[in-house]
Amino acid sequence: MPRKKRQASTFNLSFLDIMSCGFGAVVLVFLIIDHSMEVESKTLNAEVLSEINLLDEDIREGEAGLVRLRNALEGIDDDIVETQGRARRVTEEIDDYEALIASLEADGYTTDDDVEALKAEVNRLQEEVKKLQEAADSEAGRSAREFVGEGNRQYLTGLNLGGNHIAILVDTSASMLSDQLVNVIRLRNMQENVQREAAKWVRTLDTIDWLTAQLPINARIQLIGFNTKTTFLNDQGPGQWLEVADTPRLEAATQALRATLPAGGTSLHNAFDALGQLTPSPDNIFLITDGLPTQGDSPPNSTTVSGNDRLRLFRQAVRKLPQGVPVNIVLAPMEGDPMAASEFWQLAGVTGGSFMSPSSDWP
Repeated sequence: MPRKKRQASTFNLSFLDIMSCGFGAVVLVFLIIDHSMEVESKTLNAEVLSEINLLDEDIREGEAGLVRLRNALEGIDDDIVETQGRARRVTEEIDDYEALIASLEADGYTTDDDVEALKAEVNRLQEEVKKLQEAADSEAGRSAREFVGEGNRQYLTGLNLGGNHIAILVDTSASMLSDQLVNVIRLRNMQENVQREAAKWVRTLDTIDWLTAQLPINARIQLIGFNTKTTFLNDQGPGQWLEVADTPRLEAATQALRATLPAGGTSLHNAFDALGQLTPSPDNIFLITDGLPTQGDSPPNSTTVSGNDRLRLFRQAVRKLPQGVPVNIVLAPMEGDPMAASEFWQLAGVTGGSFMSPSSDWP
């Protein structure tokens, strides 16, 4: 009996061991399967996220492309509208030209006449362009002439150099030979070449060269010399304005002034009368002189003129100036004429011009 019980007990323990080992194996298998599923799930999730990121990138690129396409379409729409507008304007111009041609034909104009008229207009414009190009080439587009003072100096003068029609009046009386009366008397009895080299007259000529080199390239000028008479130095004659851009004619006008010898008395009456011959009237005036006038419209009755007489003649002459036009004065004072500076300064101020009495080495 004891042996049988022992055997039964041994059998029961072996069975329990087997059952424990089987359960552990099942648990191990389950854990292995669960881990495999977790690894596979993570792998699948990573792949899915990668695909999602790629799709998001494609979406962003697609949206950017859509924006570019919309902008391109808007640009095309704008171009279409602009092209339609141009086409409409061209059509209107064609209609206008056709109407003009019909009108010209109705008025008896022939096609040949119209062509010749257009050719003449084109030639005129080409000549004008040529003049402007020549002037631009000679002074890099800044002025029609070149003037360089001693030592390449530049001058700040305060002169009003603007205007569309600029009149320059230059005193050519005998007093322009010198600042001193005794030297004037001495020089006017000398040979012409000596008179041309007189320091005051040379300075006057240089002033004209400097002035014409500063004027606007699109302006027109008239250069007038005066003593007891007036001389239009422009070869186109009285009343005709000279283009600043027309360099050859401008040079010819200044050369005509250089060929002039200072002589005689001074009549501002006649000088200001000459301004009335200009059409249109000047909108800026320059007066280069050395003192008050010595006569009016006609020669004086006596051989001498007092200071008061000269003052009276000046104030009478001023009344002949065109109204509202600035008068710029360049005065080279003459001895024995103390009232000149004050009177000319007042004239410049009243008219809105400027007054300048330069040094002996200007310009």
